[in-house]
Amino acid sequence: MLNDARKNEILSLLRKQGSATVSELAKKLYASEATIRRDLIELQDLGVLRRSHGGAVLLEAADEVSILVRMTENAESKAQIAKKAIEHLPTDFKTVFLDNSSTVLAVAQQMNLTEKTVITNSLQAVSVLSHIRGINLIIPGGTVSPHGYAISGSWTTKLMQEFRFDLMLTSCSALDSTGTYEFSLDQREIKRTVFQYSVFRVLVADQSKFDQSGTYLLEPLSAFDMLIFDELSKSRREALKELPIIV
Repeated sequence: MLNDARKNEILSLLRKQGSATVSELAKKLYASEATIRRDLIELQDLGVLRRSHGGAVLLEAADEVSILVRMTENAESKAQIAKKAIEHLPTDFKTVFLDNSSTVLAVAQQMNLTEKTVITNSLQAVSVLSHIRGINLIIPGGTVSPHGYAISGSWTTKLMQEFRFDLMLTSCSALDSTGTYEFSLDQREIKRTVFQYSVFRVLVADQSKFDQSGTYLLEPLSAFDMLIFDELSKSRREALKELPIIV
């Protein structure tokens, strides 16, 4: 198993269980315990988890996994979503909100944002998009998350009320057939505020989000104007057939 793929599997297992021993991870991932220990050290250095005696524990803020790690997860799915999004997103918008997800960043990198006003709480998006000529790039004030590379907090949420968005591009931490969810209350509040002041709201998510369980309800799926996924199983397509889905 490739190094990055193995680390992603470790994160996936920890998200489901909260913690795991080195022995357990080694058996499930068909790797040596020495290899797993090295992976855990690297992931701890990225601020993703905390090593414990004989294993590791996922940090409480599960959504604050470093975007440097998240950008490598399901990269092919994110590329598929970006390609679909470019074909279907409206182009006549003047202002757009981009959340701090790696999926939205993948879409934004394919968009023509020249002469557009872009508001985002993602430090990574600011870093990637700031070189574009003619873009009006705005980042609100607030508290910096060192691992999520994002701005958040009550101040950020309040500042979002001062904007009006033609387009909202967001992902989520988890979803099911009825709703979208976030692990972080701060991120949920920011996105809910933006949702309230947006004209056209688009959710982009890869299929792995269906395998997660969320804590805070963001919005029901039916509230979005467009839902873009990389792919859906036949049963999920049937369950969501009444919704404005693009796959």
